[in-house]
Amino acid sequence: MSEEKSYLKGIRILAVDDEQDVLDTIKDVLENSIVEVAVDYKGALEKIRDRKYDLAVLDIMGVDGLKILEKTVEKDIPTVMLTAHALNPETLLASIAKGAISFLPKEKLADLDQILNDIIGAHRTGKATWKLLFDELGEFFDEKFGPGWKEKEKDFWSEFSRTYYVSKGIQSRLLHNKKVISGV
Repeated sequence: MSEEKSYLKGIRILAVDDEQDVLDTIKDVLENSIVEVAVDYKGALEKIRDRKYDLAVLDIMGVDGLKILEKTVEKDIPTVMLTAHALNPETLLASIAKGAISFLPKEKLADLDQILNDIIGAHRTGKATWKLLFDELGEFFDEKFGPGWKEKEKDFWSEFSRTYYVSKGIQSRLLHNKKVISGV
């Protein structure tokens, strides 16, 4: 049996959350990565401005995570949204549209290393991270959001499920990708 490739080993990750215990858990679970933390919007922006990160993990509530997401996308930082209080279809849709590569419930913190490794692996190899997420956590979202939760945005979810690419979010990320901009 071959050992699974670690996409997290040694990468620089920015974790932003207003709950110190969540940040401590993230640092513990991602012990093979270099994890820097911020506890608020201002601190996150300072770190994003001053340093390069391979990944950002952002809480949504309490730190203006969706606004920080806009900044991480501008800096071409793959970003995963992590939430407990904003775990709803509307915030999931907003995260996709703004260019996040995944959306995770805090209930899955104990498995964060494996989930992020899979997501980063998919992202780096050009696979659809959202398909991976829904393959792994689709039943979880169905249970949390209730039956028919996709009906409100039926056209969006139908196209999304068919392609797993959302033009606005993908375009936003690509417009800030140095390789795409330079034509390399």
